[in-house]
Amino acid sequence: MSSSSEIHARRVDAVARGVGSVLSSYVDHAGGGTLTDVDGREWIDFAAGIAVTNVGNSAPAVVAAVREQVERFTHTCFMVTPYESYVAVCEQLNALTPGDFAKRSALFNSGAEAVENAVKIARYATGRSAVIVFEHGYHGRTNLTMALTAKNMPYKHGFGPFAPEVYRAPMSYPLRDGLTGEQAAARAIDVITTQVGAQNVAAIVIEPIQGEGGFVVPAPGFLPALASWASANGALYVADEIQTGFCRTGDWFASTHEQVVPDLITTAKGIAGGLPLAAVTGRAEIMDAVHAGGLGGTYGGNPLACAAALASIQTMRDLDLNAAARRIGATLTDRLATLADKYPQIAEVRGRGAMIAIELVKPGTLDPDPILTGAVNKACHAAGLLTLTCGTWGNVFRFLPPLVISDTDLDRGLTILDQAFATTT
Repeated sequence: MSSSSEIHARRVDAVARGVGSVLSSYVDHAGGGTLTDVDGREWIDFAAGIAVTNVGNSAPAVVAAVREQVERFTHTCFMVTPYESYVAVCEQLNALTPGDFAKRSALFNSGAEAVENAVKIARYATGRSAVIVFEHGYHGRTNLTMALTAKNMPYKHGFGPFAPEVYRAPMSYPLRDGLTGEQAAARAIDVITTQVGAQNVAAIVIEPIQGEGGFVVPAPGFLPALASWASANGALYVADEIQTGFCRTGDWFASTHEQVVPDLITTAKGIAGGLPLAAVTGRAEIMDAVHAGGLGGTYGGNPLACAAALASIQTMRDLDLNAAARRIGATLTDRLATLADKYPQIAEVRGRGAMIAIELVKPGTLDPDPILTGAVNKACHAAGLLTLTCGTWGNVFRFLPPLVISDTDLDRGLTILDQAFATTT
């Protein structure tokens, strides 16, 4: 087997430079809360493939389901020759997502593809064109979803021009704006009505907890006010639950925490145990508004991914991963709060369930400190803890361990994090 350094040398010659990686070590196998590279080095996983491997990297039920399916057939294209597992995944999504009404789902490959199709559906169903998104939001890397995404570098820089009729409203960011949810919503709605016009809005697209933007949890009342405004003005409320979905926040979906019922909801990441699958789920009359053939794609709802999704969802039920996320969140919050007491550079500990973050600033200010964030991150990696940073200013640590991580590995990881702060501050 080649070493990481040997593989990396090959990568330099073979892989486009624009594809980046957090680590230069190459994974050999993974499971539970750890990854092992080709050199035999073990990493404690606080990333879960960016909230993908909620059930673990090699969940037994997922492995078995994919193995069984690959022996039967790998592809037919659902638009040509349909199969039951696609239907079964849609049935599960219709039942699990918020809302006590008839729903329909359509399956795709990636989160960006799901968001793009949600916008297509919203525009078709409403006959309107304007889409409202929010500061610090992230929705993907396709041309349309780059327009929806707020941050320039590295996601948008040099790739324009972008799709039109996308408008950005101010987000509720309690640490930085000091507003209640209702006040922040009133500010956003004023921007929408005066700069866009309510009658032009097809959809409000928002993450219930922002992911790449810094795990920003809006103040209570912000999301319900936006959903209420959308309903009253003929616009659709679209919840981008790609990073928050499938038990990550301690419930199946983060919208449930404030009893918000989206008209459309986009999912991906944690849905299929690491296989590429995404979906748009929504009110039946909205989803069914689009003409036959208007939605789809060659690989959307691939049978291997559908088998993995059904096994993943059953694993989430069997292991009660909602409860596991809440337990992990309690441990993270407690340990990180202790860390914040020691280091004034930690301005806030925030999040829900096993989606927790700390924001780093220069002490005594709210000025972001991406340099310290990078140094701590590097120290974590050197000590065998896989951590991720995020945020508009690159000054936020986000913690996304697999929901099957052991208490021992969670504790080991947090101890490494504490030591990383001690050696860099």
